[in-house]
Amino acid sequence: MDSDEARTGAQTLVSTLADHGVTACFANPGTSEMHLVTALDGEARIRSVLCLFEGVATGAADGFARVTGQPAMTLLHLGPGYLNGGANIHNARRACSPMINVIGDHAISHQQYDAPLASDIAGLAGPNSTWMKTVCSAASAGELAAEAYAESFGPEPGPVSLILPADSAWLPAETREIARAEPKPRLGPNADRIETAAHKLAAARAPCILVNGTALTPGGLKHAARLKAAGIRVITDTFVPTQRRGAGVFAPDRMQYFAQPAIGDLEAHDLMLIAGTKPPVAFFAYPDAPSLLVPEGCETLELGGPDHDSAKLLAALADAINAPLEGAAGPEHRRPDLPKGELTPGHVADSMARHMPENALVADDGVTGSLACFLATMNAAPHDWMMLTGGSIGIGLPLAVGAAVGAPERKVVCLSGDGAGMYTNQGLWTMAREGLDVTTVVFVNHAYRILNIELYRTGAGQPGPAAKSMLNIGEPEIDWVKLSESMGVPAQACATGEAFDAAFEAAMSAKGPRLIAAIVPG
Repeated sequence: MDSDEARTGAQTLVSTLADHGVTACFANPGTSEMHLVTALDGEARIRSVLCLFEGVATGAADGFARVTGQPAMTLLHLGPGYLNGGANIHNARRACSPMINVIGDHAISHQQYDAPLASDIAGLAGPNSTWMKTVCSAASAGELAAEAYAESFGPEPGPVSLILPADSAWLPAETREIARAEPKPRLGPNADRIETAAHKLAAARAPCILVNGTALTPGGLKHAARLKAAGIRVITDTFVPTQRRGAGVFAPDRMQYFAQPAIGDLEAHDLMLIAGTKPPVAFFAYPDAPSLLVPEGCETLELGGPDHDSAKLLAALADAINAPLEGAAGPEHRRPDLPKGELTPGHVADSMARHMPENALVADDGVTGSLACFLATMNAAPHDWMMLTGGSIGIGLPLAVGAAVGAPERKVVCLSGDGAGMYTNQGLWTMAREGLDVTTVVFVNHAYRILNIELYRTGAGQPGPAAKSMLNIGEPEIDWVKLSESMGVPAQACATGEAFDAAFEAAMSAKGPRLIAAIVPG
């Protein structure tokens, strides 16, 4: 482009995001985004990654944010494109992941005609957006892009939506000024609240603290370990965005998933402090079970929610109660024996603990299959574990894509159930296209096993043929090896502990994408 030629709104938007440090765009564009596509073609600072489904693009942006702390941008095609990506935007919001969703719209002059793809984009995107605006003119594209970047950081980080009508993209912006906006940091400790907590701790018989957010970074966990050494039980939410863990890293307890066991586990506590999260609630309502997972007689005190820097909250609290400077020790490194016999989730877990390299990233969408892996790897080499924060399955493969783009020097392990993986199996194609260093393990049991458990727990009655068929995905069986290979990712199936261990060891020693179908009992 000639230096005197005015930039279009699309070019201004893209270059402004690049000026602020955005380095990745996960895209599934359509006609209304063509000027954004060509703008990206001229912006070398942003890596453009094509995804074959918007749910992969949004989940990848989530994974990118979790490992880098920075937002990626997505390109989504009008309202239907946003809806296709909506489940993983929901997960990202629950993970407090900064994300800039650029949603193309019809040209403003065209909107009066109610074209087939027209929809109320603001109405669709609003509930899962922490901030949302429309670029009503090309001249405002840079300013709003800068504002979108800043607002994605919060103080409570999350997805933002920037709606770009096609004419605001193609018209000249008529300005060469660089718009700038500074993110707001998460909130820090409130001195009065910390002092109140210290007084209540002194009087408590069995206190605990529920944590999430930056408390689960290496620095935050050091202060969590200090609180543990001072006699305070430290518990994480059931599902957290990212947690540093492994040998030598303090390991908090984890809130149990089901309501009754969770209440039973907590019933001895008379004080629950909360840092970086909200009071615990059950995932679903069950007959004769509580929704709020706080035992009767247990007082709660919120030090700060997701909009707070919880690592700083723990540090301030530990100092206020004169907690030991040397906190509780982390688990020792332990390498399990070679797994043998018919493959089980426990064998997969042992192989992960045996071979996963230091500083690996785990994207966990394994539902029932991955619990054993989480427990066994507590003694593995130090690593980071990313979870299904919003409960909407189909996050694993996209999360791994984004993590691998954001941290190409680290090995990424994706754990997925076979049902969950079918939501976003297009992520395999992107792994192959981009040469991403991701090893995907799919637990193949041909069933929605968690739903079989929930069928019993909800008291819905004995399942008949129709109900059983709704929870069975084995007729016909999905051939994960053929599916993976059709998308360019080498794959193999394993039905024994010995075979899986050899396959996983080889995957950890090589670069590039591959898939292991773990054939486990249903």
